[in-house]
Amino acid sequence: MLLGGRPLLMHTIERFYSFDNSAEIILVLPASHISHWNTLVKEYSFTIRHQIVEGGAERFHSVAAGLAQIDAEGLVAIHDGVRPLVSHDTLWRCYADAEEYGTAVPFVEPSDSVRLLAGDGSRPYPRSEVRLIQTPQVFRSNIILTAYNCNYDPSFTDDAMVVEASGRTIHLTHGNRENIKITTPEDLIVANAIISEVIK
Repeated sequence: MLLGGRPLLMHTIERFYSFDNSAEIILVLPASHISHWNTLVKEYSFTIRHQIVEGGAERFHSVAAGLAQIDAEGLVAIHDGVRPLVSHDTLWRCYADAEEYGTAVPFVEPSDSVRLLAGDGSRPYPRSEVRLIQTPQVFRSNIILTAYNCNYDPSFTDDAMVVEASGRTIHLTHGNRENIKITTPEDLIVANAIISEVIK
């Protein structure tokens, strides 16, 4: 998908590079997309250094493939490629908190009312007790590598759940509301509006 006239994924990589140009970037892609990505890199003269790794059937397997490339201690940030609007402030908080607590997962508070399904009906639930989770989810490398040394469980929907299953506590930190996950045409319209303001 194009965002601001360029592939969305390039914006995402640039957010991390502009935050810390010494970071090692590992891009996990479906095998069928790697050739096309390499074509786009040439077409758009994309020069930020990154390593490409073939992903797996589920998010869990794709993350595990990326983690397999890490052989040094440090902080590991796992980020959705379709979240190109993560702020530098959010990145700073995630890295700083992961350094201190071992884990850091960004969130925003819901602005809508929340209801829980209950049989054929539903009941209200206090939104003050709900957090909407974003990425990057950042961990000390020893914590995330140990956590992923497990079998896949279909209930895993993000990396925080994998780490929790290993017995660790997840530290939540503030994200930024613009850090949306672009999954629908409507999301792309919103993101284009935001990016047009950012690059003015």
